[in-house]
Amino acid sequence: MPFTFDSFIPRVVRLGVATLGFSLGCSVLAQTFPTKPIRLIVPFAPGGSTDIIARAIADPLGRQLGQSVIVENKAGGGGSIGALEVIRAPKDGYIIGMATVSTTAANPAINPKIGYDPLKDFSPITNIAETPNVIAVNPSFPAKDYKTFLAQLKDHPGKYSYASSGTGGIGHLQMELFKSLAGVYIVHIPYRGAGPALADTVGGQVPMIFDNLPSALPFIKDGKLIPVVVAAPKRLAQLPNVPTFAEVGLPPVNRMAYYGLLGPAGMPKDVVDKIYAAVQKVVTDPAVRKRIEDTGSLMNVNGPEAFSKEIVAEYTVYKDVVAKQKLQID
Repeated sequence: MPFTFDSFIPRVVRLGVATLGFSLGCSVLAQTFPTKPIRLIVPFAPGGSTDIIARAIADPLGRQLGQSVIVENKAGGGGSIGALEVIRAPKDGYIIGMATVSTTAANPAINPKIGYDPLKDFSPITNIAETPNVIAVNPSFPAKDYKTFLAQLKDHPGKYSYASSGTGGIGHLQMELFKSLAGVYIVHIPYRGAGPALADTVGGQVPMIFDNLPSALPFIKDGKLIPVVVAAPKRLAQLPNVPTFAEVGLPPVNRMAYYGLLGPAGMPKDVVDKIYAAVQKVVTDPAVRKRIEDTGSLMNVNGPEAFSKEIVAEYTVYKDVVAKQKLQID
């Protein structure tokens, strides 16, 4: 059929209407969102740092958005089971997840079969907080400070084990980095989240743990765990007598952990921005800030672009750690 200008006009109009319809659909979605409860997937068991921070923001975030935000724990695979549920969710913002260094950097860096690409399969929404990490021991361990802790490990290679939130989690990779730089050997015991790992360390089944401070701190305050070294920019007010990894000559281990929000790739920007704006309002509440900061965490609500850059940076670091230390899934 020969081309005519008249025959071309309807095609242009149809394309224009389709594009306009898509744009209007996204705009309407953002204006009406949310019209039902939102599920917030925590990729670890209850009781860990990720769970603590998720529950600190869930109720006030729901009040800001006008719908309940329901926390659901989906533990296993070093956080990968929960992360996979998020990336497979509809892209409408009604299923979002907590982002951690374990799920977006450490675990994908060590596990080539994890099933997702942390840089392509998520829509970062915002970081919420960053927290120090700590090596803590059961009170029965024959060392109560870093110097004697290190000497004990060097004198007894392979005798001791440590608990982590799971294979490929930040506690696992940070401890492996510590082991390689300090020249010690400790056996890894992975758990399905920090909660059960802490329970067994407090109970004495495992002598030590590398954990995020928010979940470990209550046990430290109660004398059920003894901190020996922390990953933090400087000594912490909560642990003034505990040195940082930088102080003991291991600055590469001195990395904080982040806790943020993300959704599946392809979420409408307007929906992402609406959730981010709600989080910004949530953290202006002194009660919410206090609840999070009392765990030893530092607030860092930075938005989609900045959080995306953080994820890229941490993933790059742990890919390098895995390659240099030749780490593999057990």
